[in-house]
Amino acid sequence: MTATIAPVELSEEERSLQELCRDFAANEVAPNAAGWWHEERCPVELFKAMGELDLMGLLVPQEYGGTEVSTTGMVAALLELARADQSVAAAWQAHLSIGSLPLLAFGSEEQKQRWLVPLARGEKLGSFGLTEPGAGSDVASIATRATRRDGGWEINGSKTFISNAATEMSLGPVVLARSAEAEEGKRPGFGTFLVPLGTDGFTHGPKLRGIGWHALDSRELNFDGVVLGDDHLIGDPAGGMRQFLSVLDVGRITVATLGVGLTEAVLELALAYAKERRQFGRSIAKFQAIQFKLADVAAQLEAVRVLLFHTAALRDAGKPFAHQAAIVKLLAARLAVSAASEAVQIHGGYGYMYEYPVSRFYCDAKVLEIGEGTNEIQQLVIARNLGC
Repeated sequence: MTATIAPVELSEEERSLQELCRDFAANEVAPNAAGWWHEERCPVELFKAMGELDLMGLLVPQEYGGTEVSTTGMVAALLELARADQSVAAAWQAHLSIGSLPLLAFGSEEQKQRWLVPLARGEKLGSFGLTEPGAGSDVASIATRATRRDGGWEINGSKTFISNAATEMSLGPVVLARSAEAEEGKRPGFGTFLVPLGTDGFTHGPKLRGIGWHALDSRELNFDGVVLGDDHLIGDPAGGMRQFLSVLDVGRITVATLGVGLTEAVLELALAYAKERRQFGRSIAKFQAIQFKLADVAAQLEAVRVLLFHTAALRDAGKPFAHQAAIVKLLAARLAVSAASEAVQIHGGYGYMYEYPVSRFYCDAKVLEIGEGTNEIQQLVIARNLGC
């Protein structure tokens, strides 16, 4: 598998990180991806190994156990794993972004030392609990409640489709819960709370089974009278929604990276197969119908990849990037789905078989149009930023 060619000049540190992840993906991820996918097992041992390579705290300062690389460097690194296996890359990006950044951005010094440090060192795996059985895109309708108690809070409710929350190395999710009812003319308040795995009243269901991301551990979580001290509240007790949305912008960059990485992978697979497969006396890569499919994917990939690194550079420069993050997440997800479909078509019947990796990428692609905000939510965000 060839390396991603970044449309920007990477620093020496960023290139070294990219090369490290490329080698790790080639030697440790790609050879095992099919096995993990078919076993439907989250390879926690892999993330422990990544911790030993200082890969689990890329956006976290060194004082909290991380390596504090640029957003651009993180994107270059994540692309290498996304090209090898989407499940592993999905778990990693969730840990790096929404699983760790709420503590970095809004946690107290004590919370950072207590929870962020083991996350950044790769001793624990991070997650965020937002989606509920009855609330997804309509975040304000979240029903999980945090009720004030003497010296703390009681959490009651449930979440679903939550990744990384209940593996053997999970820390436990940061949970968004309704903490104050809406007053007249105002919105309700929401708080974010870290609920450690093993807390009384916190239970989880079995690993959920989807059409893709088979090696990602995703579950339903239940909170029945979970009692937490004030030290488990992260940031403003009524400002959790704002906090989460600010972190979600980074999550959109990382999910867009998954989409670009998937597109790179299926384009490479389709091109190799088209050159090898012979019909009517010549390779199918010589037929214009196949050439146009490959050309269209390549052209769109180049444009979306440029936007992805541009968005990362905006964050690195401290400039607003939420608008671009929504755009690139929308475009990268759409491209991943269409590119995977075209790659399967080029493979013909073989592309429909699990023995060919293109089939796994095809199954993995669809969720990119749903996770971290559906395509329709991205369109709403973009339209709002246009002044609609």
